[in-house]
Formats: sequence, structure tokens, C-alpha cells
Amino acid sequence: MMKKTMKRVLCAAFAATMLLGTAACGGKKVPVIGISQYGEHPSLDNCREGFLKGLEDAGLVEGEDYTVDYQNAGFDDNICTQIGQTFSANNVALMCAIATNAATACFAAAEDKDIPVIFTAITDPVEAKLDKGNITGTSDKLPVAAQLDLIRKMQPDAKTVGIIYTTSEPNSVSAIREYQEKAADYGFTIDAVGVTAQSEVTQAADTLISRGVDCFSNLTDNTVVGVLASILEKTNEAGIPVYGSEVEQVTLGCVAAAGIDYYELGRQTGAMAAKVLKGEAKASEIPYETITEYGIYINSGSIAEMGLTVPEDVKEKAIESQK
Repeated sequence: MMKKTMKRVLCAAFAATMLLGTAACGGKKVPVIGISQYGEHPSLDNCREGFLKGLEDAGLVEGEDYTVDYQNAGFDDNICTQIGQTFSANNVALMCAIATNAATACFAAAEDKDIPVIFTAITDPVEAKLDKGNITGTSDKLPVAAQLDLIRKMQPDAKTVGIIYTTSEPNSVSAIREYQEKAADYGFTIDAVGVTAQSEVTQAADTLISRGVDCFSNLTDNTVVGVLASILEKTNEAGIPVYGSEVEQVTLGCVAAAGIDYYELGRQTGAMAAKVLKGEAKASEIPYETITEYGIYINSGSIAEMGLTVPEDVKEKAIESQK
């Protein structure tokens, strides 16, 4: 792992001399892929690793067919913008953007030069206005109905589901809307609290706890997921179950989730990027794809702490996920 990291750092050092999306690495000019990741947490990390595996599966070899300039924005929109502009100035061959804020920034920076952008971990590309142009990728649209059904089975008497979301994330706004549209079908009301920054998340958790919600349901909201451990600390003390939106959140301590596998989402994205790098298709010619398969993940330790029981029909399909 250390050797691979050093290799990427060394190749990235040639960024100032990149020309037409190529860089000198070991005496050979190869295309540079700029990876912009909105922030560091397991879901987005899995997307990145899956993306690289997708390139490998397509027969591309790092250092021979491409090099990687990986940049992490630390959940800062201004840094996202800077990363996109730097990639554009360096004429990278392709930008891979992980999460909506990164994709929006990369697309804005790439448009004038028509640099292809491949995104991943975006719930609603149409809502984010990332569905037209030299751009494509994969959507991590949540299986909201499956999640509500799971919560109902786990908590037959629950009435109110609390959700924290970032008001500036189109992904989250779209997901909240779908939750509110479908909640009544499962006998729930949704109590949603919006935040504008990560510093507001724990206060939002306190607000929902004080309102007496029966459980929390997480979105794939990067601002919120980035401080999930702090949320769980508060909800565990209050005895309120938290349902995740994918496997890593369950591993961290959520009781269960109906969610997707972000590593596989990344692999799917890498396969699309490989087509563009090989010249088999332009990004504008490839429709964005939505992963449709999801798994049921449970954390038996967290479930026991909350005094919940897993119904047999859930247990039969569930995948145990704990540290």
C-alpha cells in the first residue's frame, strides 16, 4: 500500500509539466486521471478503490496506461473548486469525481476544455444538473422503500423517523423528498432537520432526540456521515436506533441498513472510465447508470444494545457487518 501511495505522489509531482492530459512517469507519457474526492470516509474511500479496480478489470495498468493524481477536499466546497480548476489547468485526460460537490466543481472546471468527467456516489444526477455534457457516471440512489420496510419490520410500533440532511446537497434534498413521499405507506412520519455545515450536525441530533423520534435513518449525506461516530454516541446514550444507508455505516455501529455496496459502485464507474480512456466511447455518449441491487446489513451487537429483535425473514437475507 505504501509503495502504491508513493508512486501516485511521485507521478502527481509531474503535474506542472502535464501536456494534453499526459505525464512523464518512468520515461513514458501516459494519461493522467485526476480523482477528486469530496471527503474521507469509508463509503467514498470504497468508491475510489472500486474505481481503480474497475480500471484494472478493464485491462488498464497503472503507470503504463494511466497515472493517478488523487486529491481530497476534506468536505470543503472551496477546495473542491480549487481541485477541479487545477485538474483543468493541468489538462488531465479524465476527471473522476466522487460525490456531488466534487462532481459539480470538476464539471464546471472541465467544461471549457471538454475534459471528460466520470462521477460516482451521486444520488440524483438530474437534480444536480450533471446529466448533460461530456459527463457520465454512477448513481447511488437509495432504496428508500426497502429502508422504510426494514425499519417497520425491526420496529413495529415506531411512528417517527428522524433524518439529518445537508440543505445544500442536491442528493440529500432529493432523498428527503422521496422519504416524505413514501413514509405514509409504511405508517411513518419524517422529522427532518437540515444543516449547512458539519459543525451543526451534532446539534441537529440533539434536536431530533429531544423531539422523541423513534429512530434515525441516515442518508448518503457526506457532511452527516463524516461525523457519524458523534451521532451514534448521542443516540446510543438516548437508546434510539440509527439505521445506516450502506454497509460501512452499519459496521461503524448503526443497527441495520438496506443499502448498496460502494466498492461495487466504484468498479462500475471504473469500467465506464476505461471505455473513455480506451477511446471506445465519449463520456457524453454513455448514459449514467444507477445501481439497482442492494443488500440488507445488520450489526447484531448494536441491535442487542437497542433491545431490538431481527425478524426471521430479515435474518435470512441479512449480512452481518460489525468490526
